[in-house]
Amino acid sequence: MKRAERLHALSEMLRRGGTRGYSAERLAREFGVSVRTVKRDLDALENSGAPIWSRPGPGGGYGLVGGASLPPVTLSPAQAVALMAAVSAASDAPYADLAAAGVQKILDVLDPRTRARADELAGRVWVNPTPASPRAIRSVLEEAMAEQRVLRIRYTSGKGATTTRDVEPVLFASTNGQWYLVGWCRLRDAMRWFTLSRIERASVTKAACTGHSVHEVGEPPPDARPVHARGE
Repeated sequence: MKRAERLHALSEMLRRGGTRGYSAERLAREFGVSVRTVKRDLDALENSGAPIWSRPGPGGGYGLVGGASLPPVTLSPAQAVALMAAVSAASDAPYADLAAAGVQKILDVLDPRTRARADELAGRVWVNPTPASPRAIRSVLEEAMAEQRVLRIRYTSGKGATTTRDVEPVLFASTNGQWYLVGWCRLRDAMRWFTLSRIERASVTKAACTGHSVHEVGEPPPDARPVHARGE
């Protein structure tokens, strides 16, 4: 998760915390960073004008005064549950953490009656989500895709061969129940599909991608399409 995204998610978590707040240690665990980093983030939010309060000593912590609110959102209980179900069932998808945070923001501004009905209906929907790749790896892949920078990955193929490769990310694809990173592999000098669950380590390099496009990947599999495409 990039710092700008973490700052936004941190402010939303503080807002939801209300008057009880959260300790720096709890915030650090939530975002997978050090306590020192969390305190720097809190200082950055406060310097940007966020009304953050702090309470020292045992039982103390940090919170957001008043909280930042969203404009009113009009959804039916069924629509709200549809969002919750879709995000819960796709916990292995790229940007799933951000999607879950977005859904929570929407739920937070529903009127109390709709929220109560949505919560009741949500208890009648069960999902069995696919195990996700480690959050740290997914965050790195998401950052490289958004910034179009070269990734260095440690990857184990289906045949058990482990290699370290520099990859220019082109797209994420889901097909046959698996998520893939599709990109230009500098080791093979060709476009390759990498199963996300087989990426054991990943880091973003300083090198910019050279401009390989989605068109070079070819046609999507029959059961895949861009997420912005509307269903028939």
